[in-house]
Formats: sequence, C-alpha cells, structure tokens
Amino acid sequence: MRRVVVTGLGLVTPLGADVETAWKNIIASKSGAATITRFDATDFHSNYACEVKPADHEYGFDPNKRVDHKVQRQVDPFIVYGIDAAGQAIEDAGLTDMSEEARYRAGCSIGSGIGGLPGIESESLVLAAKGPKRVSPHFVHGRLINLISGQVSIKYGLMGPNHAVVTACSTGAHSIGDAARMIAMDDADVMLAGGAESAICPIGIAGFGQARALSTGFRDDPTKGSRPYDRDRDGFVMGEGAGVVVLEEYEHAKKRGAKIYAEVIGYGLSGDAYHVTAPHPEGSGAFRSMEMALRKSGLALSDIDYINAHGTSTPLGDELELGAVRRLFGDAMGGLSMSSTKSAIGHLLGGAGAVESIFCILAMRDGIVPPTLNLDNPSDNCAGVDLVPHVAKERKVKAILNNSFGFGGTNASLVMKAI
Repeated sequence: MRRVVVTGLGLVTPLGADVETAWKNIIASKSGAATITRFDATDFHSNYACEVKPADHEYGFDPNKRVDHKVQRQVDPFIVYGIDAAGQAIEDAGLTDMSEEARYRAGCSIGSGIGGLPGIESESLVLAAKGPKRVSPHFVHGRLINLISGQVSIKYGLMGPNHAVVTACSTGAHSIGDAARMIAMDDADVMLAGGAESAICPIGIAGFGQARALSTGFRDDPTKGSRPYDRDRDGFVMGEGAGVVVLEEYEHAKKRGAKIYAEVIGYGLSGDAYHVTAPHPEGSGAFRSMEMALRKSGLALSDIDYINAHGTSTPLGDELELGAVRRLFGDAMGGLSMSSTKSAIGHLLGGAGAVESIFCILAMRDGIVPPTLNLDNPSDNCAGVDLVPHVAKERKVKAILNNSFGFGGTNASLVMKAI
C-alpha cells in the first residue's frame, strides 16, 4: 500500500477565512458564536449560531478571491466555501500549475452533510408564490452536494476520481479517509479532500431546533452556548464553513520537494445500527471506529498525544464518546490531551471532520493543542481527563486521533502522525 501525506491546507470558518487566521483565533480562545444575522430568529428555539463573517469583518470571508461572480450567483454558500477552501489548499501545496498528465492523476473527494438547504428553501418559496416557471434554471446544480468536487475539478482541470461523501456529521472525515484509500490503492496521486456546510437558514435552524439538537439556553450570551463536557451543556451551536486538504502519495510529494504537514496512517469507520439520531448507549460504534483506525495505524495507544473529539455539546453524545475513549485507551489516557474545537466554531456538520483534521495537523506543526471553551463545571465522567479547559496548551504532538460521528449511526476516525 502506498503512503499518503498531507501537503496543502484550506479553511473557511467562523473564526477566519484562511488557515492561519482561524488557527490564531482558535488558539487565542476566541468564539465565533453570536446572534444570527441572516434572518430574524427571535421566535426560533435558538437564535444564535457560528456564522462565517462577511468580507468587511476583521476576519471575514471574501468570496471574490477565488470564486467567479457567475458561480457565486448560481450556487449555494456551501459550494462557495468549498471552492475557496480547495483553492487555498491547492495553492498551499504548490499544485496550481500541474501538467495535463499530472491532472489525470489528481481528483476531488469533497462532500457535505446537507448541501444546499438555503437554496432549496428559497426556491421552494418561489415555486409556491410564483409557479414553476420562475424557479431558477440553476436550482439543481447549485444545490447538489457533489458540485463542490465538480466545480473544483472544472476550475483546476482535475480529471482523476470525482467523489462526494454524504454521511451527515462524519462527512469531512470520511472524505479524507476515502481519498487516502484512493491514493493508497493507486487510483490517484493527488486528491483534494474535505467537507463544507452552510445550513444557517430558517428551515435549518427550525429543523434542528424541533429535533431538540440545538443549544437554546444562552440567548443573552451566545459565546457560552457551545460547552462540551460541561454540566450545563444543552445542545450544539450550528456552525458553517469548509475544510479541504491536499492528500498526496508520499514519493510523489518527495519528488517535487513538497512541504509535508503530516501522514495519514489510520482510518476507521463503523455503524451503530441503533437509532437515526441517538448514538449507541454503550458507545460501541465510536469505540470500534477508533479501534480500527488505531489498529491500521500500527501505533500503540500511548503514541497518541491529542484527540480532537466529536464533542458537540449534547447531553448524551459527549458522555458516550468520552466513555468510549476511556474504554479504548485505559491507562494511556493519562498521557494524552483531548479537546473539542466545536466549543469555538460550533458544529460545522459535514465540514466538521475536515476542519478539525486541519486543527489537528496544526497542533502537530506548532506543538500546541486548542482548548475546550466554556468548560466551567465538568461532568463527573471528565475526572482525570485533560480536556484542555479554556486556554490552549503547549505540548509536543507527534500523533493525533480525530473523531466524527453522525446521524444514522455513522462513525469515522482518522489517525495522523508528524513526518
């Protein structure tokens, strides 16, 4: 099997629309949460979220940098975020001018958990009010999940595998794992992999609110809403954005003198086979996903320095993930740090696993692990676990585990190491 390394990174997040800005703000313990600005959410279960900031904000997103105006008008924001993050990653990897022969061996695996929800909502209202002939001709291809990969492949001429994962909140991690397998199996030499999401719209907030998944108790101070492992947690805070990495076959990267951030050495995936929204009560799916990733990595439990947890801030999920981690790591728990960056940027759904993988890579690069914000009153199950409360922690990080779990009982875990 061929080795797979990471050679490029791209981020669009509520705390910054590029890698270094987002990372600086995460490490500084900033929060991207605020009252929703896109629409009046006063009467909704939750009126706060972690929105990607507009271009005129201190760390806002300017879509004009990498996305054509025509494309912006035709597609939903999740595609715009994905195109930009992919552009950042391919630029970072130094692969914008690949030969035609190289582009035959380069592809995309960029997915989303929900896709074009805002556009589906708005065009449904057009249909109801004005009839079928007023629905946009771009409606379908502007909302489809695989159109991030489609648009990116067209923009950069990538003619290798064109793939899109849709596994709810596990999408980003599955996208990276699947793309790594494609390279390992010699289906490609280079893959752009990751996920994107933008579901902060009336139907999105209403739907998750009705499912009792969202935090509702911090309307007066939204920055306190996402609080993984804290006794006062009451649901997740919706986030949005994108994360994309460039994966590359090791010898291919070495030959061209590429900057190598990390090596992908383990990928685990499993199904709970239990319930559409609730995790297995024993955390068995999460356990098996992590166990598979670690077994394939060839590392010992004690080799893992940092876990970026799924840690959504839901009452049930946090406890079950923590229990599964304890069960797997046992005595090795004392040597690792574990945090949830969703406490700062909210839950990016299909984009979460990719964004969090990038944070893991940066933790290895810089020797610092990001904090879990708002961990003021840890639950009993947290005793003895370094959850990095409130402030980032300097420590050597040579290997990481990243978890992503989603509705339908779908689980993904990634192991990466410094190289």
